Amino acid sequence: MASITFSHVNKTYPGNVEVISDLNLEIKDKEFVILVGPSGCGKSTTLRMIAGLEDITSGELRIGDRVVNDVAPKDRDIAMVFQNYALYPHMSVYKNIAFGLQLRKVPREEIDKKVHEAARILDLEHLLDRKPKALSGGQRQRVALGRAMVRDPAVFLLDEPLSNLDAKLRTSMRTEISKLHRKLNTTFVYVTHDQTEAMTMGDRICVMKDGVIQQFDTPQMLYDFPRNLFVAGFIGSPQMNFITAKIVKSGGHLGANFDRFTLLLNEQKSKALESYVDKEVIIGIRPEDFMEVTTQPEEETLTATVELAELMGAETNLYMDCGGNKLTVRMPSSVRPAEQSAYTVAVKVDKIHVFDRETEQAICH
Repeated sequence: MASITFSHVNKTYPGNVEVISDLNLEIKDKEFVILVGPSGCGKSTTLRMIAGLEDITSGELRIGDRVVNDVAPKDRDIAMVFQNYALYPHMSVYKNIAFGLQLRKVPREEIDKKVHEAARILDLEHLLDRKPKALSGGQRQRVALGRAMVRDPAVFLLDEPLSNLDAKLRTSMRTEISKLHRKLNTTFVYVTHDQTEAMTMGDRICVMKDGVIQQFDTPQMLYDFPRNLFVAGFIGSPQMNFITAKIVKSGGHLGANFDRFTLLLNEQKSKALESYVDKEVIIGIRPEDFMEVTTQPEEETLTATVELAELMGAETNLYMDCGGNKLTVRMPSSVRPAEQSAYTVAVKVDKIHVFDRETEQAICH
């Protein structure tokens, strides 16, 4: 049983610097949870508190049924993988993987069996005699994973393990780590600032800002139903477009009015926004929720000035100015309007997100 439970946990550094505020978080046994957020949001501190590398100022932390506030790191049944690999340069791959077991006086035959099993899973068998300096970044990271694996920990902690790798290696290592989680069937807690890693790897994602959890949910729920403006802007690449608009009554429905445009809202959104008529809100439109204009009515289209058309291969990102509102619009690669030209796009109005301008909380999706 390797669930992890934070109950009203606070972490304050000398000088009354609070980095974690009233953290309540439950990670289920065998779950792959990602802690994500900008630099300084408290995600690495949270991971280090689980590892026992940071003391808890107040509150309670449980691993399984055991309170571990005062339990030494070596007695917590956890293994940690760092972003800089932390390998011993003078030792072979075999000895790096075996080192922790040797310290625990594990019998030699058992060490040999575990090292070779980890090497087989991680495709390191042909590298066991090499030193770290003779390995690529991806191979070094696999050695670090192997060293953690052989300990059979109840919890794996991974602190930005892919940040030192190039883009191609990061993509392949994401797949490797996801496969490893399925094979080992144990609890993984993974810290990253890269929302692509978070969206592709985690069972659930914990989005943090200034030491406070903004939303803890599945990747799909975070994408479709962000709880507030911060989560909406953090999840998704390119990020969501935000426009300050006034809610106006138009016929039987409500509309979101900005510049010279009014986007008609559906019945469900109109009901949710009834009390916001003649008030300003923030509407969010994801770049992928624009389309080429075909038969859409005028109330579902925008015309903006194309500042840059960026060909991405299978698609084109258009960077546009719509009455002072900067928009990023994703279109098929066949769409290449001239820069500084006016271009009309259709909006998937059912996909619009609406946020309260004062509280920044979501009103409707």
